[in-house]
Amino acid sequence: MFQKGFDSDLYATRQKEQILKRIDAFSGKLYLEFGGKLFDDYHAARVLPGFKADAKIKLLQSLKESCEIVFCISAENIETTKIRADLGISYDIDVLQKIEDISEMGISVNSVVITKYCGQQAADVFARKLEARGIKSYFHHIIEGYPSNVDYIVSDNGFGSNPYVETTKPLVVVTAPGPGSGKLATCLNQVYHEHKRGVLAGYGKYETFPIWNLPLKHPVNLAYEAATADLQDVNMIDPYHLEAYGITTVNYNRDVEAFPIVHKILTKITGDEKFYCSPTDMGVNMAGYAIVDDEVCRRASYQEIIRRYYKAEVEFKQGTETKETVEKLEALMQQCGLTTDMRSTVIPALEKSKKEGVPACAIEIPDGRIVTGKASTLMSATAAAVLNAIKVMADIDIDKLLMSPQILEPLLDMKINLLHSKSSKLKLDDVLNALYICAASDPTAKKAVAELKNLYGCEIHNTCMIYSGDSGILRKLHMNATCEPVFPDKTINNH
Repeated sequence: MFQKGFDSDLYATRQKEQILKRIDAFSGKLYLEFGGKLFDDYHAARVLPGFKADAKIKLLQSLKESCEIVFCISAENIETTKIRADLGISYDIDVLQKIEDISEMGISVNSVVITKYCGQQAADVFARKLEARGIKSYFHHIIEGYPSNVDYIVSDNGFGSNPYVETTKPLVVVTAPGPGSGKLATCLNQVYHEHKRGVLAGYGKYETFPIWNLPLKHPVNLAYEAATADLQDVNMIDPYHLEAYGITTVNYNRDVEAFPIVHKILTKITGDEKFYCSPTDMGVNMAGYAIVDDEVCRRASYQEIIRRYYKAEVEFKQGTETKETVEKLEALMQQCGLTTDMRSTVIPALEKSKKEGVPACAIEIPDGRIVTGKASTLMSATAAAVLNAIKVMADIDIDKLLMSPQILEPLLDMKINLLHSKSSKLKLDDVLNALYICAASDPTAKKAVAELKNLYGCEIHNTCMIYSGDSGILRKLHMNATCEPVFPDKTINNH
């Protein structure tokens, strides 16, 4: 059963208030670096139950009259076709899609800054694509000695050699498809140019995690460490804030380590040593004030840590993650006293698999009941479990077939013999396509289909690695999936 731990509306109100105050504090011009995701922040939604996944973009929409957005993307990432792991698309395609989505919401997209540019052909092609869409682009080169050679950086040969991005609104949000895209450098570059023009613009940072006014070892903050385990990030007490104000706050290592340099650059630009006294000062983060049930958020965060542990184990088995990441997550699990059987769907799935002698899957439906499914010659365990779950939720007899084998068997035959699929089972996307066709004429199937939307946020666990045809649909259904680090077939090519 869903329990609310976070008030998303209160968060939006307080966050907006703080942004407006920050704009006023800097003579009406603020460059706000946006960390994390503009859209679909499902990590926040999982660890802060009640957080709306679209909270950030909705906040910017409420500020659209005074806000414009600048995207940053590294020319290196364009050249190497860097992929967003969560979406499976390249950084440049993600930027183009986000520009379209944001524009449709009535929010102004100012331009795209292509950072770390040194003549990459792919970056030139991307700039032409932007031009064809009516989007301005700017090239920022790598500044020699950045970020340590402050005197050179803050000069006509440093920031001054990169073009100024023409902006017109009080709030300029600087965002990117992922880390390493040059958001901070772009913000500092703009602040430099603004001050050269006599505009006393400021810089701020919009971050959700870690939450600065929660304890260092609070589960919500530890869940953030789990989410960034591959980067080897750690939360830490902000020593600069403690020294300046005598107040203990939490930040993360990269911001704390970078602060002395950022402070020097801002001081050099503005002449004001008190521009910011700590990395916590730079942040605009009211999330801690919107937690309405701490215990609910603690439990949700523990579950997220377990999910992240499973994810790392699977990726290590596949060769796409390091042992160091797995070990960090193991340490977090031990620190929190967590074991995998604390995940409600793990033991039922394993017991089902042991009993049936085939891969199995378990789903916790919204009322707390656990529904299982097993792999068959026709379909994957994931597909079977989803069908069983929506039958239970729709009060349909669990043994009733929603689709006859006469429909599914030809579909499987087509996959294997016509499309030459390497997999010998129907996946969740195949099964749902067939179910929707049946629902057009079968009231029972239609009743089951109506329950699919209620799988949002449900927990699901598989006793073997989830097929790509299943995992993609589970993401679109917004189900929280984990699996054992076991290949589903004798050959890894079927995964």
